[in-house]
Order: sequence, then structure tokens, then C-alpha cells
Amino acid sequence: MTTPDTIDQIFVITKHWLLGYVPAPLQPIASAILSVLPVMGVFPLLFAITTVLERKGLGRIQNRYGPNRVGPAGFWQPAADGIKSLTKEDVVPRNADQIVHFLAPIVLVIASFIVYAVLPIGRNMVITDLNSGLLYFFAVGSMVELSVFMAGWSSHSKYSLLGAMRATAQMISYEIPLVLAAVVVIMATGSLSTVTIVNAQTGYTMGFPHWFVFTPWGFAGFILFMIAATAESNRSPFDLPEGESEIIAGYYIEYSGFKFALFFLGEYLGMFATSGLAITLFLGGWAAPFSFLTWIPSYFWFFAKLLVIIGVFIWVRGTLPRLRQDQLMGFAWKFMLPMTLLNVFVAAAWHFLPTGIIRWAVCTALLVIPFIVFSMGLKQNKKLQVRTYRFAE
Repeated sequence: MTTPDTIDQIFVITKHWLLGYVPAPLQPIASAILSVLPVMGVFPLLFAITTVLERKGLGRIQNRYGPNRVGPAGFWQPAADGIKSLTKEDVVPRNADQIVHFLAPIVLVIASFIVYAVLPIGRNMVITDLNSGLLYFFAVGSMVELSVFMAGWSSHSKYSLLGAMRATAQMISYEIPLVLAAVVVIMATGSLSTVTIVNAQTGYTMGFPHWFVFTPWGFAGFILFMIAATAESNRSPFDLPEGESEIIAGYYIEYSGFKFALFFLGEYLGMFATSGLAITLFLGGWAAPFSFLTWIPSYFWFFAKLLVIIGVFIWVRGTLPRLRQDQLMGFAWKFMLPMTLLNVFVAAAWHFLPTGIIRWAVCTALLVIPFIVFSMGLKQNKKLQVRTYRFAE
């Protein structure tokens, strides 16, 4: 008889069953391959689905049609895009560094893939449980900045180099609050292991979960983390690398064909990875939202939360206007960094204050009041002029 626990662990059971047919000396290698292949198949498929849903969603938001010609309801559009990218000519500038120009998109995709090694997609479903899993995630993620600079420098174009420098400055600026937003979870659990962090949130009180997002410092940390992740993923309203008309298309201006598609794939894989880390840190990972729903497979809850976050990304892209470069950098250093540092202090105060309404009131006040002050500081010295429209006679 099939039980909920069997359904939840069906992939783990299948893996161990397949390993039984592999000779003992080769089992470690076979185990790694069987763990990596599903990740390399599922998330690129999710990328293809997301591109269709995003274009359809943006079409609805902007009162127009999305893809609706290729296949049923346009859902074969990703296949058409892939074929087009594969068949387009690969144009490389004559003076470009051929090797670095070729390696840049590959490094980006590899960096986006290998961070999934420490993300618990379900119960007992993680490629490797490192004691320093969070440190590994952020260290490997920094390879993205390297690939961006490689693309801009190797193209031997002042426009691509300028775009790479601005994109790198953006990513480094927002990587600092991204890491600091995660520090509060490390303080609460005392561990850098992503598995331990999820296990710390699997309890329930009166049917409600112990997710960190349901604390003042957890809620603030989640919002700050997602804002920084949006900037790290070059998503709107922080998508300056692909929206600056003066440098045309940023660091990948000299790329075409499948190499350009690899940059596109790497950005989406990075968005999925940072969203998965946000789910792991603040939203209980694979844990169910209510105790009476624990019979549903754990991996279902992980991907359900991931799809909700992707929907928010699409919603934000179709709603908010793009920032200017000075606004983007000022927001990082004048608001995000002070708020994440303050949130670390609030998490410490939460730990030492006695349980009760007083702890909630003090920690909430410590976050809300500086939030208002920093927001007002961003608005100072902004002299807005009335725009005058003149029409030709």
C-alpha cells in the first residue's frame, strides 16, 4: 500500500533502487550523477515554462497578447526560440579575446547550476549537505560577477566594457545586503547548513508553522533579501544592463546566437537559485504552510513557493519603472545596507528579550522607525520640476 511518506520519498527510494544495480566502487559516482541529472533537467524546463508565462503575464498587464501562435496557446514558443538561437550566426568581434569571449557565458551557466547543490528541494532531497552550505552558495555565486566582467572585457568594445563595469558595480553593491540579510537566519539557527536551517522551521504551534518570516526580523530580512536578489538577477526595476540606451545592451552587446541565449538562461537560473535560497532561509523550505497539509509531498511545497515568487517577479516587472544608475546605487548604500545592519541588531535583541508582546513591540519599533527615517532621507534634496510640454505650431 502506498503511503504519503512513500510518495514523499519516491525519488529517494528510486535513486537507492538504481544504485543497487551499480558495483560498489562506482556507487559514489553514480549517486552524484543521479542527484545532478534531475536538477539539470527540471530547472531548465522551468526556465522554458517561465519564459512563456512571463510573456503572457506581461501581455495581460500591458493589455496585449503574449505568445499564442507556436503550439497550443503558444506554449511551444520556447522550443522555437531555442531553435532560432541554435541556428543564428555566431558573430565574434575581430579583435575580441576569442577564448575568454567563448568562456564567459559558460562560466555564468556553470555558476548558476552548481549553487543548486546545497538547496534542499524536498525532505532528504539535497545533493550535498555541507556544514558551510550558505558560505558555499554565496562564494560560488560570486562567479557571476567574474563572468560578466569576462564578457565585457573580452569583447574589446568600450561599450561592452562600460556595461560590464556598471553591471559589476550593481551586483557587488547588492551582494552585500543580500549576505547580511541571511546573517539573521544564521544567528537564529547557529548553523550554515541549509538542511539544518529548514529543519529549524518544520515545527508547528496550533497548526501554524515556525517559519522565520513570521518574526519581525525574519519578515524584514525576507523583504530585504528579495530586493537584493532582484538586483542581483538584473530583474526590473534593476535591469539597467539591458535597458541603458547609451550602452545599447550592456556587457553582452557583442554576443549573438546561442551564446546570447546562455546569458539569458544563466540569469533565470540565478533567479531560481536565489528564490530557492529565500524559501530555504525564511519560508520553511519544503515544509507545509499548515500542519494538516504535511501529507502532501515536500517537494510540491518547495516548487509551489518558487512559482509564487516567480509570479511576484513577473508582476513587479510589469508594474515598476526602471531606476536610474544613481538611484540604484544610492538605494543600495543609503537604504539597503543600513537596514540589513539594523536587522542584525534586531535579531540579536529578539534573542535576548523575554518572550511576549514586549519583544514583538520593541523589535517592530526598531525596524519601522529607522525605515521611515531612511525613506525620508532618500527623498531629501530631490528637487522635482514641473514638466512643460511644448507643441509645434
